[in-house]
Amino acid sequence: MKQYLKCIRCGRVYPLHDTRFRCDCGGLLEVRYSHFPGPSIVDTWEKRTGSREPLDQSGVWRYREFLIRSSNPVTYPEGRTNLYKLGVDGFENLYVKHEGENPTGSFKDRGMTVGITHAKDLGMKAVACASTGNTSASMAAYAARAGIKAFVFLPSGRIAAGKLAQAVAYGATIFEVMGDFDDAMNMVVKVSKELGIYLLNSLNPVRLEGQKTIVIDTLHQLDWEIPDWIILPGGNLGNTSAFGKALMELKEAGIITKVPRLATIQALGAAPFFRSFVNGFKTFQPVKAETVATAIRIGNPVNFEKAKAGIQFTKGIVEAVTDREILDAKRILDRSGIGCEPASAASLAGVLKLYKMGVIKGYERIVLILTGNLLKDPEIVPKVHDVRSIRVSSRFEDIRGILKEVIP
Repeated sequence: MKQYLKCIRCGRVYPLHDTRFRCDCGGLLEVRYSHFPGPSIVDTWEKRTGSREPLDQSGVWRYREFLIRSSNPVTYPEGRTNLYKLGVDGFENLYVKHEGENPTGSFKDRGMTVGITHAKDLGMKAVACASTGNTSASMAAYAARAGIKAFVFLPSGRIAAGKLAQAVAYGATIFEVMGDFDDAMNMVVKVSKELGIYLLNSLNPVRLEGQKTIVIDTLHQLDWEIPDWIILPGGNLGNTSAFGKALMELKEAGIITKVPRLATIQALGAAPFFRSFVNGFKTFQPVKAETVATAIRIGNPVNFEKAKAGIQFTKGIVEAVTDREILDAKRILDRSGIGCEPASAASLAGVLKLYKMGVIKGYERIVLILTGNLLKDPEIVPKVHDVRSIRVSSRFEDIRGILKEVIP
């Protein structure tokens, strides 16, 4: 199977080992394959779920027929995330795919195992990324596993402590850029190009290949009963791009005949994709992003064109929700015993809003993507939940008396 890079704007082709991320015309590149295996590959994937081989245990490399080739992938393994049914009034079949169960606590591990593997195969000595937190944590971990130097560019004072702690612990060199994520992104692109460092933001088309497996894995867990909707948060729009590409390729291979609709949910204070969707994608205007959902606090998403293609292919929609709606949805998810970071809760907030609008029906089969776990942004918890802390003495009688009053 031939693998190569192709410009989504002009169609120019480049070899897969080329480290560029844009065509000479300025268009984004994506990984293309000469062909895919047919529907019978599903049986192979099913058999691998019971295998003890490291690549088969990975919820990414298990689906390697839809990924770039590598003789020695860098894997934990990752992608072994669960699908939970969520009980919310009005919905009959509402599921959450919890990508926060990945090794470093977010979906970024799916892309990073492929991105770091490719960097290692290319012989790269250093990797870099701009990040609001999750990308830096994941890249630093996988780079450490691969023995590659990691450089992280963060917006100064704009990253949750839990995410920063991971990048530091895994040995990354941290640069705090005075500005927001978009400023950090501009800086890392220039630095990477000038110094020959391998960039691992979602501008990198190879990294997005790993994120395709969120969709493949979800459909596998549903025993290939295709949902009506897949709902996901939108920041830099890497997942929207990857999900659309995965569905196109699965349909091309004949593995699926029905395509679920994608719904990308942005925070209202960081919603340039939503604004463009409203005007029929005729224009796109970056914004100054501000939202409590730090992982999607991005005002100029690099994957706009790819994400647009994904929405159009699936006849999907884009919606925006307020920070209050995000936190209310987080409360529901946390109290369900699942929990997530605020950006993840945008998925549920979007579903609730679209349900009220009549766009989504309660009888439809819906999958929400939770992108990061609760401990990614612990500082937000006291703002969402009442802290139930009772100061007591060390006397058993005192504690027993209080418990007898509160036990239902």
